[in-house]
Amino acid sequence: MRESSRKEIAQMSVLFFLHGHALGLWSVNISNVLKAHGLEHIVAYVYACNGIAAIVAPLAIGALADQRMSPVRVLRWLGLGASIFLALMFTGIERGWGAGWVLVLAQIHALWSVPSFGITTSLVLSRLHTPQQQFGPVRLWATMGWMAAGWMVSWVLRADSSVVSGYAACVAWIATVLFSFTFPSGMEVLPKRHRSWREILGLDALHLLRHPDHKVVFITAALLNMVLAAFYPFTPLHLEALGIGHSTAVMSVGQITEAICMLWLGLLLGHVRLKWVFLAGIGFGVLRFGLFALNVPPAMYLGIFLHGACYTLFVITAQIYLEQRIPHEMRARAQALLTLMMGGIGNLVGSIGCGLWLKFSKADDNVQWPVFWLGLTIVTFAVFVFFAVAYRGKGRSAG
Repeated sequence: MRESSRKEIAQMSVLFFLHGHALGLWSVNISNVLKAHGLEHIVAYVYACNGIAAIVAPLAIGALADQRMSPVRVLRWLGLGASIFLALMFTGIERGWGAGWVLVLAQIHALWSVPSFGITTSLVLSRLHTPQQQFGPVRLWATMGWMAAGWMVSWVLRADSSVVSGYAACVAWIATVLFSFTFPSGMEVLPKRHRSWREILGLDALHLLRHPDHKVVFITAALLNMVLAAFYPFTPLHLEALGIGHSTAVMSVGQITEAICMLWLGLLLGHVRLKWVFLAGIGFGVLRFGLFALNVPPAMYLGIFLHGACYTLFVITAQIYLEQRIPHEMRARAQALLTLMMGGIGNLVGSIGCGLWLKFSKADDNVQWPVFWLGLTIVTFAVFVFFAVAYRGKGRSAG
C-alpha cells in the first residue's frame, strides 16, 4: 500500500473536523432547546432515537454495500438526508408542530445521521498507510470539531437554548458533503458480498460470548452505556438549573480529556494491563456522577472534565480489546456486535431508563439533582464491581 501524503492526511483531518462539528452543533444543547419550547418531556426519547437508528441503520448500510456503492457517495447521501431532516426537526420545534412530529422527524434524521460517522471512519482508514499509528491523530480532529461546535453555539451564536444551533448544524452538514467532493467518487467501493442481517448486526459473533472475558466486556459495554446515556441529555439541564451560562461550551470541556487520553492511550496500553485501563474508565464514570451529585458548579466542571477519560479509557479500549483478542476473521463482526450493544441496546435502554429515573427524582415538579446523579453513581459503581470481579484477563480459557 502506498504511503499517505501530508495532503491526504490534512484532507482526512478536515473531513473529520467538519463531521464532528456538524454533530456537535446541535447534539449537546438539544435538551435546553426542547425545554425552551415546552418539550422537555421528550428529551429522553429524542436521544433514544439514536439507539433505534444504531440497530436499524447497519442493515441499510449493508444493503448499500451489496450494491457496491463507494463510501464517499454513501456519506454524501447520508449527509444530505441528515441536513434536510434536521432542518425539518428544528422547524417543527420552532413552529410548535407538537411532540409527535418532532419525534418522528428526530427518528428519521437519526437514521441518516447515526451511520454516517462509521462511513467517514471507514473512508479514512482505507486511505491511511499505517492506521494503527496515523488514525489517532487524524480522529482527534473530529473531537476538535465537536469542541469548536460547543464554543460556537455558546460564544458566537449565543444559541444554547435556540433553534439557531440546529440550522447552523444543517449548514455544517452541507459543508461536509461539499468537502467530500475533494475525494474521488469511485474510491474503495464497499465490498460486494450478500450478507445476512445476523452478520451485518454482528449477531453471528454471539458464539464469542462463550469465552468468559469476551462476555464480560460485551455486557459491561452495554451496562456502562446505559448510564452514560444520561450525560448529554441531562447535564445541560442541570447546568441551567444551577444558573451556569454558556452550557454548550462548558460541556465541551469533556473533550479535553478525551483528546489527551486518545493521544496517550497507545502508550498506556503498552505499559498497563487492559483490565486496569477498563477499570480506570469505569472508575472515572463513578467519580464523574458522584461529583454531579454534589450539586455545586465546581464539582460539575470537574465531572464534565472527566467525561472524556471515562469514554476513551473504556469504549476505545474495548474496540482495541476486540482487535487484539478476537480471531482476525471475526473482528469486523465482533466490532459490529459491540456497536449494537453500546450504541443500540445500551443507548436505547439507557436513554429511556434515565428519562424515567429523572421523573422519579422530581419533587414538586423540580428535579432533585443530587438524588438523580447519586442513583446513577450507585449503578455505575455496581458495573465497576461486576467488571472487577468477573474479568480475569489474557490467558483465561473459554468456559
